[in-house]
Formats: sequence, C-alpha cells, structure tokens
Amino acid sequence: MLFRLPGALARAALVVMLIVMPFALLPDSNTDSTQIVALIAIFGALFTIVEYSAKSPSLVEFRDAPPFNRVRFSALFGTVLCLSVIFRGENAPSEVTAFFQNSGSQIGLAIDFAYSPVRLMVMMMPEGTDAAVIQRLRDAAGLSYLLSLFSVIWFVILLRLYHWPRRTEAFNVWINLPTFDPTSGGDVVKRLRRDGRINIVLGFLLPFLVPAVIKMAALLGTPINLDSAQTLIWTVSAWAFLPASILMRGIALSRVAQMIHLQRLRAYARDETQGVMVL
Repeated sequence: MLFRLPGALARAALVVMLIVMPFALLPDSNTDSTQIVALIAIFGALFTIVEYSAKSPSLVEFRDAPPFNRVRFSALFGTVLCLSVIFRGENAPSEVTAFFQNSGSQIGLAIDFAYSPVRLMVMMMPEGTDAAVIQRLRDAAGLSYLLSLFSVIWFVILLRLYHWPRRTEAFNVWINLPTFDPTSGGDVVKRLRRDGRINIVLGFLLPFLVPAVIKMAALLGTPINLDSAQTLIWTVSAWAFLPASILMRGIALSRVAQMIHLQRLRAYARDETQGVMVL
C-alpha cells in the first residue's frame, strides 16, 4: 500500500485541480458555492487516494491497465479547462481567452448541423432563452463534443500502439474489473463481449438521447437553467464526457474478451500438443 501512496496522492491533487478549476477561473462570491466545491474536492481526493492506494480497488476499473483512465481523465480535464478559459473571457478578456472563444465559436457553428448532437443541445433550451445563452451553449457543446471524439480516436490509437492489454504482462481481471464477477454464471468471454457491445451502442446514442431527456423534463415543468457559467461548464462537460467514457469502456471490454479468447485457444493448442506427445 505504501509504495502506491505517492501515485495516489498525485492523482488526488489532479482531481482537486479539476473540481476547483471552474470556480477558480470564474470566481463566485456565493459562500455556499465555495463550501460545496470544497466538500466535493475533498471527497474526490479521498476517494482517489483510497482507490489507488488499496491493494485492489472497489469501483475504479482498469486501475493497473493504463492508458484507459489517463485518457479519460485527460479528456475531461481538457474539456473543463477549455470551457473555463472561454467563459473567463467574458469577465477578464485576454488574447488567450479570445483565441479559445473564437475557436469554440467556429467549431460550434461547424458542428451545428441538422440532427447533430450540438443542434439537439441547442434545441433542448426552452423558447425565449436569451440568445447569448444559446450562443454560449453552442460554442461549449461544439468544442466539448469535438474533444470527446478526439479522445476516443486517441484511445483507439494507443490501444493499437501498445497492444493493449499487453500480451507480455499479466492482466488481473479481479483488480482491473472490480465490478465484474467472472464466476457469476455464463461464459466470461460472451459476457464481456455483450457488455462491450452494449457500452459501445450506449456511448454512441447518449449524446442524442440526453438532450431529448432534458427537453422532456423541461416540458414536465423542470427546465434546466444554464445562465450560470459554472453550471453550463459541468453540464456540457458531462454530456460530452460520459458517452465518450462509456464508449471507451466498451472498446476496452471487447479487447479484454479478445485477449481471454486468444489465451484459451493457445491453452487448448498446448494441451493438444502435450496429449499427442504423451501418446
């Protein structure tokens, strides 16, 4: 446990930076907001330390199988950072914030076409919403969605480059898939492939389904309020990050299933060879 502690502390510090970043770049004089952000940051840090310092995690998947969690965290960190810089430009403009604002605006307009996830995000807003809020939402959604696509593509490239999960190193299913019980009924390979396909389909559909769900909730009398920049940042980041994360999980599960299948084939071939030699 002790040799894992430095790495766990470093990861906890990054988690705290992620949670505090929008609040630090976009100051809020509300004392309650300060306390809530501090509480969430402390909880996130403690959870990270416990999961990464323990002998085996309880919830975090692929802890000892990089770069799965590194790519996911980098994607979320980059998304929150870009959106925070964009909205900081409204109160403290600079060349950096102007660059991010112009980039986000161009990307948002380019991706905002019929039936695109960005268009659905814009359409979910109730009638009469301020045009400035619509513009901010379009820019944030376009940039976030593009970053999520790049993160998935980069993840697939890394899997190919590093032959993940590595054939030369042991892959511990109990540690890297703590919520998956390989002994609970059914063939492991079939279950992993099924879960992988479900995650891939769900990750692809969620960017389209979430705006529809929010729109339905608004029609029932609980409209979402995105006037606050911090609320908009976390809402759009979650909308873009969660589907990409689920999609990457589906790809990873499919790769693990393929690895186990190949190991079985090699084991069967080895047993047959040994049986022939005995005869």
